[in-house]
Amino acid sequence: MAKGKLAIGLDIGSTSVKMIQLKETRRRGEVVYSLQNFGMKPLPPEAIVDNALMNSTAIVQAIQELIGELRIKQKETAISVSGHSVIIKKIQMPQMSPAELDESIQWEAEQYIPFDVKDVNIDTQILSTDASAATGQMDVLLVAAKKDMINDYTTVVTEAGLTPVVVDIDSFAVQNMFSTNYESAEAETVVLINAGASVVNINILDRGVTVFTRDVTIGGNQFTEEIQKQLNVSYEEAEALKIGGGRSEADAVVPQEVERVMAGVAEQVAGEIQRSLDFYAGTAADTKFSKVYLSGGTAKIPALFKTIEARVGVPVEIANPFKNVVIDSRRFDPGFIMDVAPMAAVAVGLALRRAGDKL
Repeated sequence: MAKGKLAIGLDIGSTSVKMIQLKETRRRGEVVYSLQNFGMKPLPPEAIVDNALMNSTAIVQAIQELIGELRIKQKETAISVSGHSVIIKKIQMPQMSPAELDESIQWEAEQYIPFDVKDVNIDTQILSTDASAATGQMDVLLVAAKKDMINDYTTVVTEAGLTPVVVDIDSFAVQNMFSTNYESAEAETVVLINAGASVVNINILDRGVTVFTRDVTIGGNQFTEEIQKQLNVSYEEAEALKIGGGRSEADAVVPQEVERVMAGVAEQVAGEIQRSLDFYAGTAADTKFSKVYLSGGTAKIPALFKTIEARVGVPVEIANPFKNVVIDSRRFDPGFIMDVAPMAAVAVGLALRRAGDKL
């Protein structure tokens, strides 16, 4: 890995902005990460809709407030994107060097991308060349993201006074967080699910390598909207009921009613996840998933956790992005960190990046 300072991890989510700074040290030949800074700021509703920035001013302000409160001096920042404007495909290409791949992918990409190639930024990663000696082929991960969306995100970061040095993809940031914190058995196939407010990122890893990704536009907002609609309460009340903290004026709402609505939405979300996993299993022989790791703010909804476990039929664990991160309990409240840990998965993955990193 190229040396150089770790970037600030800045996760611009649809309901909040998360900022994390890690410090890297070596102890007895081992790399150790410790938490330096961590902050979150809520965004007003509709600030980001379908990954499009509708209220850039509010986002810039939230980032600036975090910089001020955390006294951040560093400028280099890693951000990430996801959703419809990002295409991730595993493709096969003739065996070639990374330099040759960079050159030929511009021509090859057209057949895989539903956008004009001029409108996207393209990146690639060679996944495997094991079987390639025999077949002359290699597996390549092709990633394309629309330039206008990337420009929108990098612009708010620059306007807030930071320098974007890495633009990652949400599901890869989660994978980066996972590989730093968890030992995955050699022959295992695990599923990383990052359930945010408006998008669920699914990333299947076989022996530590991405073999399938999909972004499903469904998430925590669905729970809030259904509670609001079916139980006739305000958005704020619905949010409070969703996370289990009904307020006094919501006393008229029976907890069983909330649970019924939540269970219905959880079935929908879990159904979407299961369809994606079934689709992958249909294309890959003998696939057995050994575990699902769930992260994102929506991971905290118990109904979702239970429903995924029941539908997919494998153990589900809530991922802890701070599992291998040293946290000074004099500087950070361990209770708070554990409470918000699922929401920090993308930000931690980004905070492990540095300028010049490939995906």
